[in-house]
Amino acid sequence: MPPMNHQGPAHHGTPATAAAPIYDDSFELQFSPNMLAKLETRRSVPMRAFDPAPIPVDHLDRILRIAARAPDHGRLAPWRFIVIEGEARRLSGERFDALYAARTPDLDASKQDMWTLYMMRSPVTVVLVSRPDPTSKIPEWDQILGSGAVGMNLIHAASAHGYATQWLLKWPGRDAEAAALLGVREDERVAGFIHLGRQTERPADRLRPDLETIVTRWTG
Repeated sequence: MPPMNHQGPAHHGTPATAAAPIYDDSFELQFSPNMLAKLETRRSVPMRAFDPAPIPVDHLDRILRIAARAPDHGRLAPWRFIVIEGEARRLSGERFDALYAARTPDLDASKQDMWTLYMMRSPVTVVLVSRPDPTSKIPEWDQILGSGAVGMNLIHAASAHGYATQWLLKWPGRDAEAAALLGVREDERVAGFIHLGRQTERPADRLRPDLETIVTRWTG
């Protein structure tokens, strides 16, 4: 984890390398039909559709590195990741179940392991944590929006690797005591549980917004 000040993440400093010129054949200017096709067909998959096979460490590390390249006003990194995989999935679920049961004395027996089953459905869960720095001159809203950008970057990076995702924010992420079981601090907030894995089915697409209803072109 990056060094922290008394409230939030430390500034990341200036870029390490100087700018380079761009030419017509530069990588950044190349048309990428495969990337566009991935973006145009991205679809969240239901939790039942994840293959249990683990994600290789090098794949996951690359996905997280790409996620961290999201826009970041002030280079604060006002977010972090908690990775849950392997046997840690069961352990986290069992702890959620114990807390949930303590809060719900009349909990139906069929639901006593509901959070364990939930955490076991995907081979990897990345908990995206928002940690805005209130002492920074960067507006807190900018920092919070950065968490959303990181989450979508992670999803697109996973898609480029051939993995599906499901971004959820259920009770374990909304409840401060449950989130604390994963090491989320009082000055932090869970932005989502992003579940990753190979998909076993292709869900039907849902209706998408019509551009005419969401786009206006300002002309002054």
